[in-house]
Amino acid sequence: MRAVITGATKGIGWEITKGLVQRGYDVAICARNSLLLQKRKESLLSINPNVAIIAEAVDVSNKQAVINFAQKIKTEWNELNVLINNAGVFLPGQIHEEEDGILEKQIETNLYSAYHITRGLLPIMLPLKNGLIINMCSIASIMAYPNGGSYSISKFALLGFSKVLREELKPQGIKVTSVLPGATWSDSWAGVDLPYERLIETLDIAKVVLSLLDLSDSAVVEEILVRPQLGDL
Repeated sequence: MRAVITGATKGIGWEITKGLVQRGYDVAICARNSLLLQKRKESLLSINPNVAIIAEAVDVSNKQAVINFAQKIKTEWNELNVLINNAGVFLPGQIHEEEDGILEKQIETNLYSAYHITRGLLPIMLPLKNGLIINMCSIASIMAYPNGGSYSISKFALLGFSKVLREELKPQGIKVTSVLPGATWSDSWAGVDLPYERLIETLDIAKVVLSLLDLSDSAVVEEILVRPQLGDL
């Protein structure tokens, strides 16, 4: 079994990647930091030395870089079972106060990267007539909140992309799931002065994502909303 996950070296992405390798999946991962990426590859091989790992430094906000990553995967693999569009960036602000270009940066990273890599990799998923695409959306995909600004716009759009993809791939046997986490201890919340239990642990989100792999071919979870026990921040 083979899986691709973007933004795989930190937070939710890293926990999911470790879980996939523990299950015996070959993985193709990407992130911007090539040094950290190499360290993560070594860690994954220490978890399971029997898996194959493709690790590429990719700026997912760059369309051609994403397309090139997909092409590299297709040169090494002729089939793919799981695609997890996890890469994202959070730049807080209000629409009327944001610097010029903030919307574009978050749309390119949070939406366009998922669009381009999905289009690039579907040719090695479609022939299998099964598989799973997971789009890591956000609570910001369904509700606006103070200082959400362009981030929320990009996440609303990602959920829309996921819904369209779900409809298109129904007859192809490929499942599409949107995961909408609330506040989670990822880089977006690093350094915030709150009790640890006030936010979701990244491992909790990973457990939810990995549970999707245990469903039969006849069942799909279309959306998963995970909030902190004490509610949204």
